[in-house]
Amino acid sequence: MTPLEYLRGLLDARLALGALRWLEASAGEIAAGAPVERFCALFSLAARHARRTALAPSADERALAGRLVEGWNPERWSVLESVRVVLILSRPDLAGEGGARALSDAFRYTDEGELCALLRSLALLPGAERFVWRAGEGCRSNMRSVFEAAALDTPYPARHFDDLTWRQCVIKCLFVGAPLWRLWGLDERLSPELARMALDHADERRSAGRLVPHELWLCLGRHAGARGLEALERELAPANANTLGRCGAALALARAGEERRLERLTARESVPALLAALARARAGETRAATFQHLEPVKA
Repeated sequence: MTPLEYLRGLLDARLALGALRWLEASAGEIAAGAPVERFCALFSLAARHARRTALAPSADERALAGRLVEGWNPERWSVLESVRVVLILSRPDLAGEGGARALSDAFRYTDEGELCALLRSLALLPGAERFVWRAGEGCRSNMRSVFEAAALDTPYPARHFDDLTWRQCVIKCLFVGAPLWRLWGLDERLSPELARMALDHADERRSAGRLVPHELWLCLGRHAGARGLEALERELAPANANTLGRCGAALALARAGEERRLERLTARESVPALLAALARARAGETRAATFQHLEPVKA
């Protein structure tokens, strides 16, 4: 099964009959070699036939997506975005210059929603590395929806960004409050420089009297060093009222391999949320995705 076939299957169960007929006709027209102007027009016209409602794939459907393209998670896609990606993937020339030119034209004239669909499609394209500057541009956007479409739930940044662009993407997640645990490949691309940048950001936040984002501690891992461990101990201090931050720091201790510190922390703690985080940490649940379980504490 290809990503195109996968998305068509999901949309068969989610689109009204009239919208399905339009999609079938439009995808067929594009597959037959519609000129670029017509492709861009159909890409825009999709908004008349599909809604921005959630695609909401089931757990099994999400797992299948991840098997087709490792790191791909369409859980937060809309139906309209999915329709537009089907139109993109219907082009027969995506691997060649014609497909690249057509996508460049589509990028040039997009609104916010169209731009998000284009960015979500990048990891599914042949020769995806050709569009790295488009993804980087999306990650520099001031629109959070565009940034998340470029950066999250996709393998594109981890696979194609150089070290500098990758670190900038990670830190921007912290600046804009995007869920860093959804940045696929984070665990494999930690580095001493990323840890330093994260700790600098933590110091800046504290100097300004602001809370440190709990997901910032994801950036340390085995590169925490003495400075990182000192920062974690400060975050874990009983006097710190930021329970979410303390939970993130506890998981970060586990990610740093600090078993003895975890044991001491477990022995002295009584806060239920923190004890739950510690239980996960000591059970070996230390990958970035574990941080999604901390979200309810925020409320």
